[in-house]
Amino acid sequence: TTHTASMGESEYSFSLTTFSPSGKLVQIEYALNAVAAGFTSLGIKATNGVVIATEKKVGSSLIDDSSVKKISLLTDHIGVVYSGMGPDVRVLVRKGRKQAQQYYRTYGEPIPVSQLVREIASIMQEFTQSGGVRPFGASLLVAGVDESGPQLFQVDPSGSYWAWKASAIGKHMVNAKTFLEKRYNAEMEMEDAIHTAILTLKEGFEGQMTETNIEIGIVGLDGSFKELSQAEIKDYLGEVE
Repeated sequence: TTHTASMGESEYSFSLTTFSPSGKLVQIEYALNAVAAGFTSLGIKATNGVVIATEKKVGSSLIDDSSVKKISLLTDHIGVVYSGMGPDVRVLVRKGRKQAQQYYRTYGEPIPVSQLVREIASIMQEFTQSGGVRPFGASLLVAGVDESGPQLFQVDPSGSYWAWKASAIGKHMVNAKTFLEKRYNAEMEMEDAIHTAILTLKEGFEGQMTETNIEIGIVGLDGSFKELSQAEIKDYLGEVE
């Protein structure tokens, strides 16, 4: 019976907009598999800011790794990191920046984090319900600070999004989340969060972790998002040794 059930499911596996008999949109599940195959990324919300971090490994030593970026700025006060397919994320980053600018032009103030997340999530949702398209093959962690304080959101290919205290996506997300559950506490400040982010990435890291193969972005209460330089990352790596 399981054989016929799976056959039944597979008839629906290529049509994006058709539900399978058990109520699944199988293509969305496959998109989540693309996320799970991506390098690990994580985010941690501290009392005075948010940290996002990711593995950045390039396929060849001949690639100039300074040209590979996994953390992007959406606005001055909001940054994003992804696991999954980079080219898909470029589209979302571009659309997200546009939405943020539109909001600023209309209201004369920076877009709230939750609102930008909602806009990006609804773009992702559109791509699960239109003919001739496929879902985005990436999950995002969006970090920002606004009038409501530090915030961290995760957005998945289905268009679902949640606010998190700490979360991880990508290859080692299960172990990373378990590690974060043990380490996280609500009183954590930025410095501690950066150390915890590095230690969490180390959990499933293959090979030697250096300032060239991870990226870290932070946003503090001053509301300006910035990526840590390689020199800064090197110092932090020295502190957690």
